[in-house]
Amino acid sequence: RPVATTEHPLCKVGDFAYLEVSWVNEYGAFLNWGLMKDLFCPFREQKKRMQKGESYIVHVHIDEESYRIVASAKVERYFAERHPFYNHGQEVDLLVWQKTEMGFKMIIDNCYPGLVYEDQVFRYLHTGDRVKGYINTVRPDGKIDVTLQPTGRQQTLDFSETLLQYLKDNGGVCDLGDRSDAEDIKRRFQVSKKVYKRAIGDLYRRRLINITDGGIALV
Repeated sequence: RPVATTEHPLCKVGDFAYLEVSWVNEYGAFLNWGLMKDLFCPFREQKKRMQKGESYIVHVHIDEESYRIVASAKVERYFAERHPFYNHGQEVDLLVWQKTEMGFKMIIDNCYPGLVYEDQVFRYLHTGDRVKGYINTVRPDGKIDVTLQPTGRQQTLDFSETLLQYLKDNGGVCDLGDRSDAEDIKRRFQVSKKVYKRAIGDLYRRRLINITDGGIALV
């Protein structure tokens, strides 16, 4: 039977969410989803035994037998089966799912699994983070590669403005040039060396900077 509440839940039926375990009993775990009554995740829906105080990525759905709202950590069962239709560079919403050797698995638009490769990550990520992303590739088998930065020309334009503002805020100079170490660029600006060099080229063609032996400087 439907029950109304004035409380605001952290998620609803059909959502993937990152929820903390409030308590565990002999039947399963109970997750805090923002309502007075916790969300039940039975042992059969857990990949490993959930521990009180830990948080997990789960899918929220209605149990077919009991018709109660429950959670499952076996999230692979609940991704959309239809083939994804995205355009290159399209902005999407990402939920950080788990770290792998290749990078970070993501849940895209609450529907599809995706991957951000390790060499495309220029910021700290943690399971459960919600971030904006961009479609890089949709493969014939439906697997999706995403990035955390705009792709192509738009990425260059966006970072060009960031770099220009950095110069204005720091006396008109930056000690990183197109020959600087990629790790130094990543630490300071959270972009790849390739993007950094393209932005330098863009600002130089617009006659906004000079390229010096020590880096770059505003004209």
